[in-house]
Amino acid sequence: MKTENQISRRSFLARCGSTALIPSLAWSAGVDVPPLLDHFILGCDDLDRGMDFVEKHTGVRAAFGGVHPGRGTRNAVLSLGERKYLEIMAVDRAQNITPQIPRLRELKEPRIVGWAVHPADVTQLAAHLREAGVAFKDPQPGSRQRLDGKVLHWKSLALTDDRDGLLPFFIEWSADSLHPSADAPKGCRLERFAAVTPNPQELARRAAILEIDLPISGGQKPALQATIVGPQGQLTAVS
Repeated sequence: MKTENQISRRSFLARCGSTALIPSLAWSAGVDVPPLLDHFILGCDDLDRGMDFVEKHTGVRAAFGGVHPGRGTRNAVLSLGERKYLEIMAVDRAQNITPQIPRLRELKEPRIVGWAVHPADVTQLAAHLREAGVAFKDPQPGSRQRLDGKVLHWKSLALTDDRDGLLPFFIEWSADSLHPSADAPKGCRLERFAAVTPNPQELARRAAILEIDLPISGGQKPALQATIVGPQGQLTAVS
């Protein structure tokens, strides 16, 4: 049930009458998970510890995914349904470089450190953001080698201002890359993914421009909240 101060992209557009500024898309009422959510990242200081944490709460153990060359991290993955997955990310000490997310080294317990949505075309998205006056970093290629030797490729686009981590980055998987959710351990589902912020209307306005239907609630501090339900329990994670 939605509270009075909870705002989605759909309700925000209805209030301000700005639907003409947004491409016509079919958005579901009462969405508790952004429809285009690709994955979210649960950061930790040690990958095995992070995998143990998720398994303890859900009953499903994530599978080792591989390393991110040149980014100082490695990961494990867990399917959350079709084209949705959890990425557990930790420092890859073998690379001996500062990780792409420096705060991983400081985390005493697993926390959400980012999330991604999958637009149809990152290049088209970049053009839309440029026209809307939203600052972003040019799309960058990424890759990860799996244990079976296969290499996954993608392009990602990051916003210059992600509103304290509440807004996502954008990822387009290569056509020849298997989406991580396809063969990751199954049995869990993402029940809710939402943002809390002292300025819900401002965040809803920005989410509308980005074409993201993100549940947003008012609160004292910016935070992301996620709830995963597994066969043996429930995991609630925050940023």
